[in-house]
Amino acid sequence: MESSRATTRRHLATSPFKPRVPDPIKVFEVGERVSHDKEGLGRISSVDGGTAVVVDFGGGKLLRVVAPFAKLHSL
Repeated sequence: MESSRATTRRHLATSPFKPRVPDPIKVFEVGERVSHDKEGLGRISSVDGGTAVVVDFGGGKLLRVVAPFAKLHSL
């Protein structure tokens, strides 16, 4: 069950558990082959800074994917 909070809880120094390590930021380049969990295989057609990428899935289907790129994986 996921929390409905928009932010993550801070780690207490007295906690016996290790602090959560944030996922590394994914960086994509134009022309790179990628796999999307829902759409399938595609190729990066443009990069909008580090905030979004446009992926061409063929057949004229373009999809703009915004960071943190949870469903997009580099091949």
